[in-house]
Amino acid sequence: MGLGSRLKRSLRALFGGLIEHTEDPELILQQTIRDMRDRVPELNNSVAQVMATEKLLAKNKERLEGQVVDLDSKIKASVKMGRDDIATAYIGQLQQAQLDLLKTGQQFEHASLASRQALKARDNYVLQMQRRTGEAMQLINQSKQAKLQEQLAQTMESFQLGDDASTFNEMRDKIDRRAAAAEAKMQLGAASVDTQMQDIEREAMDMQLQDKLLEYKREMGLLPAATGGAAPHALPAEGETGAGTQTRSLERENS
Repeated sequence: MGLGSRLKRSLRALFGGLIEHTEDPELILQQTIRDMRDRVPELNNSVAQVMATEKLLAKNKERLEGQVVDLDSKIKASVKMGRDDIATAYIGQLQQAQLDLLKTGQQFEHASLASRQALKARDNYVLQMQRRTGEAMQLINQSKQAKLQEQLAQTMESFQLGDDASTFNEMRDKIDRRAAAAEAKMQLGAASVDTQMQDIEREAMDMQLQDKLLEYKREMGLLPAATGGAAPHALPAEGETGAGTQTRSLERENS
């Protein structure tokens, strides 16, 4: 293969690929529809010319038919008048008129056929144009839909869902940790209150038990009977338990 052929092939491959890459099907289809519509006036003009030829030949045929009839009458009149010379001249004209009429009639038949074919071709073209236009519009709509899908695909590709997902997960973990810490603090606070309440209840139980012990000792004569009512129990000092307080009260009574 020569250098020129290889260069031509390379250029065709290069520019052909560029053209194919830059071709927009939607624009090409729209231009095709415009081209088809632009051909309709030209086609109508061609059909009109064929029909005009048919009409002109029809008039010529009608004129020649009248001329043949007129020459026939003149020939008969000349023969009656004994003017064979004039009749002979008219006969020559009649023969030419008849020949012209025959040719014109044949041309008229061809023109009529051509006119009908032109009209049929024009109607077929308009019908095909309408069908092609409908198909082109469907393809254009498909092309638009394909573009939208491509744009959506590009948008989805550019949308980094993983990064956002990691952010959501990170924030969820932080919120979970804060919620867990708050719940733990509430549990600790509730446990502290419960512990204090349990201590108070134990202290009260100890006081009741000591009072009951003193009552038993009085009944057994081990302690003098209480006079003037029982003295109110003093609150235990800091660091002392209820039992220690009751012991001091018992020692004061024994003394």
